[in-house]
Amino acid sequence: MSRTLLGSAAAAVLLALTPVAQASEVVIDQQNKEFSQKSITIKVGDSVKFVNKDDIVHDVHSTTDGYDFDLGAQKPGSDTSYTFDKPGKVKVRCAIHPKMKLDVTVE
Repeated sequence: MSRTLLGSAAAAVLLALTPVAQASEVVIDQQNKEFSQKSITIKVGDSVKFVNKDDIVHDVHSTTDGYDFDLGAQKPGSDTSYTFDKPGKVKVRCAIHPKMKLDVTVE
């Protein structure tokens, strides 16, 4: 076997044995017109699940340029997730209740 082929085979074995980082999901509850946390740090590819535990509607969205998302009207008892696909600092708010604020740092 040539050195190039052996090197490629060794690289393939190492790659196969390297653990792959699993994306995770962070749960943020909405209760008493507040997010359960004021700030979180997550990794690129992680999701945040917003769970409405209030008896009123919420509307979670980003106010940060480049992270444009609006999860729409979220009825009581429902949940909605958003996956963060790039690093940065994201301000998340409720369009209905302006005091609801969550800062997300994506590493």
